Amino acid sequence: MKILITDDHAVVRQGYASLLSAMLAPCEVLEAENGDKACALCQSDRPDVVIMDVNMKGISGIEATRRILQRNPDIKILFFSMYDEIPVVTQALEAGAKGYITKNCTPEILIEAVNKVSNGQLYVEHELAMRLAVTRPEQKDKRLKEMTQREFEIFVMLAQGNNVKEISEQLCISSKTVSNYTAILKSKLNIDSIAELVHLAIETGLIKVGPRIS
Repeated sequence: MKILITDDHAVVRQGYASLLSAMLAPCEVLEAENGDKACALCQSDRPDVVIMDVNMKGISGIEATRRILQRNPDIKILFFSMYDEIPVVTQALEAGAKGYITKNCTPEILIEAVNKVSNGQLYVEHELAMRLAVTRPEQKDKRLKEMTQREFEIFVMLAQGNNVKEISEQLCISSKTVSNYTAILKSKLNIDSIAELVHLAIETGLIKVGPRIS
């Protein structure tokens, strides 16, 4: 896996580069000190995952994400920032990022986030995901606040069109377990079908209907 760390603090870049190299073998880690350099390295070196800070000198991480994905839509962007404000998280995800975690998270969460994002999965740190679900302006349904992290994860994956087998493979759990979680979600959300689940996800703003980048 090739990972690009974009952060304007050299100590931060070097520290996490060492961590990733040690915990994700084989792994090649590149570094960029700002958004412009990240855009250039994405063109020349084509990393699999970009770990992106939000606030840097020059263009922001959010603007860099938009530019990177316009040219290289297959690159996965994971935001890794001190900012935990929901409007910032929302902007990052709307720019096309596959994940958002804070710098207060444990190394294990960083590694988990990188692995999931590299596989095309959405990963938002649990506390942020819950706040995101219940504080968006269009969010009216409080049932989502009662979900566990795993329930929320499966809820989003089902809403995105993944079937039981696909979720099972991506989360490394049995199909029976996924089916059990699906039944729990239907009961907890008081719905009878996946179609209703998708409708709820759209209604609450967790997923959007629109053209996909291809």
